Amino acid sequence: MLNRTLLAVALVCVGVTKPVDAGAEDSPKATQTFHARDTIAPQPDDSPDARACIDHLIWKPGDFKVTIEPASDSEIDGYIRFPSPKPNGVAQNDLVAMEWYAARDEQGRMIDAPAVVVVHESGSGMDVGRLFAKAFHAKNLHAFMIQLPFYGLRRPTGFRPDGRHVEATMIQGIADVRRARDAVAVIPHIIRTNIALQGTSLGGFVASTTAGLDHGYQSVHIMVAGGDLHSLVVNGQREAGKLREMLATAGYTGDKLRDLFNQVEPLRLAHRLDPATTWMYSATRDQVVPPIHAFKLAQAARLADDHHIQLLADHYTGIIYMPIVVDAMSKKILGQ
Repeated sequence: MLNRTLLAVALVCVGVTKPVDAGAEDSPKATQTFHARDTIAPQPDDSPDARACIDHLIWKPGDFKVTIEPASDSEIDGYIRFPSPKPNGVAQNDLVAMEWYAARDEQGRMIDAPAVVVVHESGSGMDVGRLFAKAFHAKNLHAFMIQLPFYGLRRPTGFRPDGRHVEATMIQGIADVRRARDAVAVIPHIIRTNIALQGTSLGGFVASTTAGLDHGYQSVHIMVAGGDLHSLVVNGQREAGKLREMLATAGYTGDKLRDLFNQVEPLRLAHRLDPATTWMYSATRDQVVPPIHAFKLAQAARLADDHHIQLLADHYTGIIYMPIVVDAMSKKILGQ
């Protein structure tokens, strides 16, 4: 889990220690409803394996409703809700939730600006995801932190995750993140032609596979993640080790475990990422996602050296680079 002292330092450095001003008069006071349609359109692929992966992850495009609900949290401008395109039968979980941190001018009024969908880490508090969202907000971008399956508002009271939910929720999370792009596009003040995707750790793996489906997002920014999920979990420490134990309890070992992770493996679709609009940030001393996993993804995605930034840190201390990383990501999104 992220060290709270490091998190506090990062918050100060990126200038988001004060509450986000969600109290301006144009924040939603009542639920608003908008109509959206899926734009998912995978490009053709010569690889039979890639085509099989895509076919397993996508869904039939359709119309869906997007609502903005007032937020009780004073730091959030509103909760964006929409139905998951890959429901798993748990009603509360199947209604996706995103936290909206709106871009504003100096008078606190919402402005038209690009947007970024943020995919959080594995921690139940989603602290790093919120940190990124608030930091992007401070850079005058609309930030939407999506809550992955069974996190936050999507988690039923008393729910305890176990290995039985892993397969459905991994696939669901990828589908939800891709549909999030189309949900964000109908929200007022969003520049629809510039919606970016950013993910950290678990969120980075999800973002990588999601971005491999098609080019729905205008740019992709991956933090401390990589490829070869099966090897990472089998040999990994800390979070990976805990996940391995949970999955073993649910019967996922051997070939069954390999098949599970193969369904969402970023390397199967990495060649479909646009190397001109994809950036990776990895830690040279990462003990959770060892550097070899980052290099595998960067190589498969054909990223140039200036699109794979290596930070002298481990999986957790890399948070001290937040001001530099967020500034770099924001400039890329804003085209500066």
